[in-house]
Amino acid sequence: MNICIYGASGDNIAPVFFAQAEQLGTAIAARGHTLVFGGGKTGLMGACARGVSAGGGRIIGIAPRFFDEPGVLYEACTEMIYTESMRERKFLMEEKSDAFIVLPGGIGTFEEFFETLTLNQLGRMSKPIVLYNTAGYYDRMLALLTYTADTKFMSASVQELYSVASTPEEAMEAIRVFVPISQDDAMQRMTTYNK
Repeated sequence: MNICIYGASGDNIAPVFFAQAEQLGTAIAARGHTLVFGGGKTGLMGACARGVSAGGGRIIGIAPRFFDEPGVLYEACTEMIYTESMRERKFLMEEKSDAFIVLPGGIGTFEEFFETLTLNQLGRMSKPIVLYNTAGYYDRMLALLTYTADTKFMSASVQELYSVASTPEEAMEAIRVFVPISQDDAMQRMTTYNK
């Protein structure tokens, strides 16, 4: 299985986040999965990739060509795919992945999570999404999503389209037990919600 990770690209964050990201990478490799990621050497992306490398796993990096500068990209990728734009990069990451794990990150990570979630909600894909809640990082986002559902700005059923994990084992289990929904089922949910 190809597992895509989204996450921070910066290094100026607490060590606990790096340790958890690397442990997740080790768990991905130990289960024989392939990592798909944005190709970065730094941040949680790089930490997760180092964990996969340490476990002897396969890594597919996908990065825009303008990122191909010294010290930017992770050099131990099994395969590196270059794109012409960030939009193309994200599309290929979605296309090549069977599951998504969202590590702590900034606005780019949030955007990737919400686009993936929206595609699942619309029935354009049905793939597991796991919010990796290291040190409670996503607690406030989860509270916002609950509030959004409570105030009827989204269907509560959207909250069934992602899982929350705080350990590699929980993340792997959430992916393992995921049951895809059909596009018809997704449209039925939307139709019922909009009445």
